[in-house]
Amino acid sequence: MVTGGKLENIKPIISVDAMGGDLGPSEVVLGIAKSASMNPEAKFIIHGDSSALSKLIERKSIQDKCRIVDAKDIVSMDQKPSYIIRHGKNTSMWSAIQSVRVGEANVCVSCGNTGALMALSMLRLRKSPGVNRPAIACLWPSRNELGFNIVLDVGADIKADEQDLLQFALMGLNYARRGLKISRPRIGLLNVGTEEHKGRAELKLAHDLILIASKKENFEFVGFIEGGDIPSNLIDIVVTDGFTGNIAIKTAEGTSRLISEKLKFAFKSNLFSRIGALLSAPGLLKMRKQIDPSRVNGGVFLGLNGIVVKSHGSADKTGIASALNLGITLNNADLYDRSSNEITMEKEEVKIK
Repeated sequence: MVTGGKLENIKPIISVDAMGGDLGPSEVVLGIAKSASMNPEAKFIIHGDSSALSKLIERKSIQDKCRIVDAKDIVSMDQKPSYIIRHGKNTSMWSAIQSVRVGEANVCVSCGNTGALMALSMLRLRKSPGVNRPAIACLWPSRNELGFNIVLDVGADIKADEQDLLQFALMGLNYARRGLKISRPRIGLLNVGTEEHKGRAELKLAHDLILIASKKENFEFVGFIEGGDIPSNLIDIVVTDGFTGNIAIKTAEGTSRLISEKLKFAFKSNLFSRIGALLSAPGLLKMRKQIDPSRVNGGVFLGLNGIVVKSHGSADKTGIASALNLGITLNNADLYDRSSNEITMEKEEVKIK
């Protein structure tokens, strides 16, 4: 195990906040071990309580893959971002972002407080040139060939005007092309209806801006879409403001849990339903894998000078490994270097006066 210095000339190197998840550092280390087995070239800088982490890492025999940075303070889920900015220098989250800032790591991954993570990321990494508002992009299970769509913003900022929505579209475009290898992505703008006369004024202006950009950047703009289209195969990218996007994703998560609970109750209600459950188990298992949030866990902070991936706070080892794998994929796709240049250029050239 490396205990000091830099992991020189080895890529990718993932900086991991080990203390932020609901299930504790043990689950984070299990996720790292799972990701390491799938990505033998990857190395990990793990931030947190060094005494506890050393034992967990040795137990999984991944000492040669890891370096520990001691950071005993933890960002709790109820702490305000403003407090962490002022008093969080000794936290594992701050330390994990700092490793990306100073060039020790390529990507930061954290399961911690989303608001604090975004605030610290903006403070330490800064916004890319030309970007007004960073966005959080998540992968949403869908009927598409890849099995998911990109949705942004899902909570970085509750406000977004027409220029912000245009930037979200362009950041999502770059993410889809370079990170997910979708050559000609289809972009939809979330609205209360598909008719052109519906929606707020900034949505109508954003519609025109994105349409102009689509002709220049060779992507398909399908126009306005509704909430029911988010998991469809009509689009690859859904653009919306953070207020709407955050409510949408949390509503979907809550509905998914409700359906799962109702199915379990129904299958246990009598003997015949239990027999039916046994007969349908293979199909249900296949469906569960297809829509399992942990399979596409990881919200990417776009518009920063560095790659930050936010894992779900309650993610288990599979979900954490998924977020780590996503970070590795985006690093290998050189997402950061390309995105800042594209967003700057497009904001200047695709503006309706």
